[in-house]
Amino acid sequence: MLSRSAQLGVIKLNDLVATAPGRASPILKNINLTLPKCQVLVVLGPSGSGKSTLARVLMGVWPDVTGDVLLDGLPVDSWDRVQLGPHLGYLPQDIELFEGTLAENIARFGEINSAHVIEAARSAGLHDMILRFPKGYDTPIGEAGALLSGGQRQRIGLARAVYGNPALIVLDEPNANLDEAGEAALVTTVQHMKAIGRTVVLITHRPGILAVADRLLLLLDGRVQVEGPRDAVLAALQAPRPSTSAAPAAVVAAS
Repeated sequence: MLSRSAQLGVIKLNDLVATAPGRASPILKNINLTLPKCQVLVVLGPSGSGKSTLARVLMGVWPDVTGDVLLDGLPVDSWDRVQLGPHLGYLPQDIELFEGTLAENIARFGEINSAHVIEAARSAGLHDMILRFPKGYDTPIGEAGALLSGGQRQRIGLARAVYGNPALIVLDEPNANLDEAGEAALVTTVQHMKAIGRTVVLITHRPGILAVADRLLLLLDGRVQVEGPRDAVLAALQAPRPSTSAAPAAVVAAS
């Protein structure tokens, strides 16, 4: 039986290569990464650099992988998925909600723990908004969340990702549709998850979220260009470079 050990949330990638049928070259190429628990890793890079593939690899749902993807020293695909599921939180770039109530979507359509649902909603800055809906947490959201705005769907997806305070949380472009208040709620959520000992991997194009990072990773063409403590990486990227090597700094500036 899986338990929350003192180490749960430690990620290690060794010589990771991720491929896909029909592609001439891998999507991710020889990725090596060690991320301790209680750290926030922000992943940057242009479209097509492999960021979303990396997110799926970390969740153990990308099928074509060689090398090691280790969670607490064990291959992620060796864990029992039913037992592991509650310990993982994932917000994909394309948010998929289901016809049902707000509470059911936040609770992942499992047994609803009302206290955990409210805690997750508060973490995502949703609680007060939900109370204004006609039926509160029992409000139906329509097919695929059709009755909600893009920002509301994204924040419900965030609440679902942090439901039950999972040990490892992977957020793929969680602020793409958020307004200023939503982004502030996201920052608060990530800070809270770190404070209670969770590991967070956050993929983004928006530089405003960099302040929450402990570490930064820059992907270009499926390869790690630079990874390390946030301030050291930013300093390295902003240092004067020959014009032929200026691309990484430009990516961070544009992200």
